[in-house]
Amino acid sequence: MTRTMRFSSRMSRGLAGALLAACAVLAVPGTSTSAAAADPVVMRISHQLPPAHHIAQLIEQFATDVETRSKGGIDVQIFGAEQAFKANQNHPAVARGQAEAAVSTNFQWGNTIPEMNIVTLPYFFTKLDRIKKFPGSDAAGLLESKLMEKGVRNIAWFYTTRQSIFTSAAKPLLTIDDFKGIKIRGLNKLVDEGLIAAGAAPAAMPGSEVYQALQTGVIDAGLTDVSAAYSRRFYEVQKYGTVSPFFSVYFHLYVNPAWHDGLAPDLRKAVDDAAKAAEAASIPLTEATADEAIKALSEKGMTIHVQTPEEAAAFEAVMLPPVMEAFKASSPDAPKLVEMVDKL
Repeated sequence: MTRTMRFSSRMSRGLAGALLAACAVLAVPGTSTSAAAADPVVMRISHQLPPAHHIAQLIEQFATDVETRSKGGIDVQIFGAEQAFKANQNHPAVARGQAEAAVSTNFQWGNTIPEMNIVTLPYFFTKLDRIKKFPGSDAAGLLESKLMEKGVRNIAWFYTTRQSIFTSAAKPLLTIDDFKGIKIRGLNKLVDEGLIAAGAAPAAMPGSEVYQALQTGVIDAGLTDVSAAYSRRFYEVQKYGTVSPFFSVYFHLYVNPAWHDGLAPDLRKAVDDAAKAAEAASIPLTEATADEAIKALSEKGMTIHVQTPEEAAAFEAVMLPPVMEAFKASSPDAPKLVEMVDKL
């Protein structure tokens, strides 16, 4: 049974958020007690993911682990699928103490922390060895310092995908030339520079709108991660799929610093140790989820092509340079961050 807190369908997100804020008096930062206390410390986690998402399930496991490690000293309450706060409200909610923790994706920091776009640079952050070395690295430390400047403390990086898929209906997208004149789902202004360099015409849109856009011909081709392509049933409107290590995505778990600092040492250790365990578990979990999605798409009738290293290198040679140039110009620390990642 899931521990995720569920609100009545009649209750608005605003009211749910107000309830969380009202409950803050029950979990004032700095008033934490040890695991032996009668009343457990409350840890409310807000996130945007649906229950079936593999990272949502990882968050559930993290919650169970915290309660086990703390011997019941911490009561973890999960508010998933934007039940309490919308995705763009999670950061201010945690910074203000309306929730103790939240999980967001690197995409959501946008212009607020441009350095968070490092993992989405085409073909730059998709080698598995690099992904494994990232937590605890200087690169991760630089991003964590940026998050602290925004009033939240990052405690875990949840690797979410490195397997993208270019989907199409008329013909497979196997070479750079196949992208010329193609209207394709874009991601953001930065990453779209790579698609433009390939000759495509990207149109940025949220994942929830892509299926209909493909179905009605608003766009010719889709771009998403392989798990989302399956869960959003792209196989119903797209014949071909080219799997490519185009970009990576991370969700990350962050907490209110005052709440975290106010925990008794044993409880803080329980949270931190569970966070690191979940961080490590996200890598094999995500890899297995991607493999299952690729197989499932094929079983649903899509013609799937997995890029060879040589094919990926040819895409990288065209798509990465303009995106890298734009990224380095996005902030004073961006070039330094690229050097740090290059060393991983």
